[in-house]
Amino acid sequence: MDLEREFDRVVAADHRVEPRDWMPDGYRSTLIRQIAQHAHSEIIGMQPEGNWISRAPSLRRKAILLAKVQDEAGHGLYLYAAAETLGADRAELTEKLISGRQKYSSIFNYPTLTFADVGVIGWLVDGAAICNQVPLCRTSYGPYARAMIRVCKEESFHQRQGYELLMTMMGGTKQQRDLVQDAVNRWWWPSLMMFGPPDAESSNTEQSMHWRIKRHTNDELRQRFVDMSVPQAVKLGVTFPDPKLVWNDERGHYDFGEIDWAEFWRVVKGDGPCNAQRVAHRRQAHEDGAWVREAAAAYAAKKNSEAVA
Repeated sequence: MDLEREFDRVVAADHRVEPRDWMPDGYRSTLIRQIAQHAHSEIIGMQPEGNWISRAPSLRRKAILLAKVQDEAGHGLYLYAAAETLGADRAELTEKLISGRQKYSSIFNYPTLTFADVGVIGWLVDGAAICNQVPLCRTSYGPYARAMIRVCKEESFHQRQGYELLMTMMGGTKQQRDLVQDAVNRWWWPSLMMFGPPDAESSNTEQSMHWRIKRHTNDELRQRFVDMSVPQAVKLGVTFPDPKLVWNDERGHYDFGEIDWAEFWRVVKGDGPCNAQRVAHRRQAHEDGAWVREAAAAYAAKKNSEAVA
């Protein structure tokens, strides 16, 4: 009871919980689930844009895209390392991902049909990620919060890169402008789904808010994202596919239409356009990399034996 009271005091005072501190089992398991899902999302999220590296329209765009995909790999590594401080095993987390026992963000189960999608992912998908992740820089678990500081800085740069690409395309031909608008139409609603189910259906939000793992509810963050995105869309010269998207003077926010939650849950449960493809690709990459892991383990064992000798 003394340990639990001290934990509650630390969290209530907005201090950080560190790996060697006592923590409730529920707190630990909630963090492992959330951080693992976040790490999986970064790794799976390399696929939709990585698909366009070889087809980027210029050397500059290819270099930008390579750097971004590399950043996402780094984000996954930071987050897996944070999960390990909680006692999670990275190999076990990977096995849960490729066997379908752990989830990743539903947004990455949609296809990237044109190069405009790369820009829209940078603008909307990374923009939604920033709304989600900036508050995590103040999450109560120290290693997670510290990892998020660098992740958020890089995601902010990714969003600017995406927006710059779209501005360039919108200044081009009618065909290019049409590609941008088409991509916006396809990615707008999935981007809103990134914040998770509505608060009334989110089983973990209340406890995560109490433990200060989360700082805002799903619906609060979704509203913040909508309010941020509309002026950017006006500047860009595109429209969102939502006739109910209007400014509400009384609320001081934009009203928007109802999300297709049936689609959201269908994709989350594995029936999205690219679910099977994404997991199969990750599984194949893991299997193809077995020899690298074995070689690294053998080298480490050799060095350890030499040190002992």
